[in-house]
Amino acid sequence: MPRPLHALAFLIALLAATQAHATPSTPNVILFLIDDFGWTDLGCYGSTFYETPNVDRLATQGMRFTNAYSACTVCSPTRACIMTGKYPARLHITDWIAGHKRPFAKLNVPDWTMHLPLEEMNIARTLHSAGYATISIGKWHLGGPEYYPDKQGFDQNIGGTDKGQPPTYFSPYKIATLPDGPPGPPAEFLTDRLTNEAIKFITANKDKPFFVYLPHFAVHQPIAAKPQVIEKYKKKVRADYPQKNPIYAGLVESVDDSIGAVMKTLDDLKLAENTLVIFASDNGGLLPVTSNLGLRAGKGSAYEGGIRTPLIVRWPGKINPNTTCDTPVISADYYPTILDALRLKDDAAHKPDGESILPLLRGTGNLSRNTLYWHYPHYHPGGATPHSVIREGDLKLIEFFEDNHVELYNLKTDQMEK
Repeated sequence: MPRPLHALAFLIALLAATQAHATPSTPNVILFLIDDFGWTDLGCYGSTFYETPNVDRLATQGMRFTNAYSACTVCSPTRACIMTGKYPARLHITDWIAGHKRPFAKLNVPDWTMHLPLEEMNIARTLHSAGYATISIGKWHLGGPEYYPDKQGFDQNIGGTDKGQPPTYFSPYKIATLPDGPPGPPAEFLTDRLTNEAIKFITANKDKPFFVYLPHFAVHQPIAAKPQVIEKYKKKVRADYPQKNPIYAGLVESVDDSIGAVMKTLDDLKLAENTLVIFASDNGGLLPVTSNLGLRAGKGSAYEGGIRTPLIVRWPGKINPNTTCDTPVISADYYPTILDALRLKDDAAHKPDGESILPLLRGTGNLSRNTLYWHYPHYHPGGATPHSVIREGDLKLIEFFEDNHVELYNLKTDQMEK
């Protein structure tokens, strides 16, 4: 090649490399959804019994929300809401699938949808269309095989079925979409297996944008943990402390181990700064397995213990570390927040109920809304009878439909709803 052309080719290559370096990479997204994880099941939310150093560290690296809510007091409606950004009532998915039969209850429950419709735009389909590698690893619980994650925009479905809980936490798992682990002893633990699948996927897709949806089966029943971890917590039990189940504590620790392992993978692959991480729960903690310290009741209730949940969001360089936010947010906000963070446009026909919380995360502004809604026209062993709830500012109004009585609380002065 003549020298002038060689020099020109070198300059073009140098310019291209400079531009490529200057253009920020497309961010990755990891959404951890923990099943039945209570508001104070973490050290950073006040527990002194459960040991959660990895999630506590995540909180110091990002923003911790003190008034985060699940869209429902039970799981399937919240999961449908997270996928679509729409309130459960708009989706007509208002109870866990397939719900409780109460033929002798005072009220009949309405007809409702027991699957996530394929025609609903969801976060996986949106990101897949934008070129993301997508995977769902763990609990799905939004319909039968024709509605599984691989029919909803996910490239892969590992462990997701129509079931709401695993038959067991130890291999063999008896889950149709999850091959059993290697023969023991010791038997492979389900939370570890799902974590390893996530690490495998992240490693395989490190050079392209990815969306990992990791809805752990933990800490849902059947409560189980590794024997050596149970023994550790047995030594910590205090009769006067409301959180004292050593088996549940071991299951909580398995979740913490999972977050630690995935975060280490991001660090090792130098992906941490380019990955938005969301840690959330689908409803309040189950009583009496745990205690939602400082809140009334638990899963299956209209009170704060049934719907207030932990929420931590980390995005190094975009979210200031070790920050907290008291603004009320809800599961419906995750969909628009992810799209906003990735600078992606939603389908024109899709109208989510949530609002992007990116201004809160970046400290650049507040939300335009001041009101959150819940509608649960069902019965639940956790204590729920058909009801609706409105939170506006610090005020929370509950209407119970069996007798149409209402209860009004000021959560700023009466968080326990006494």
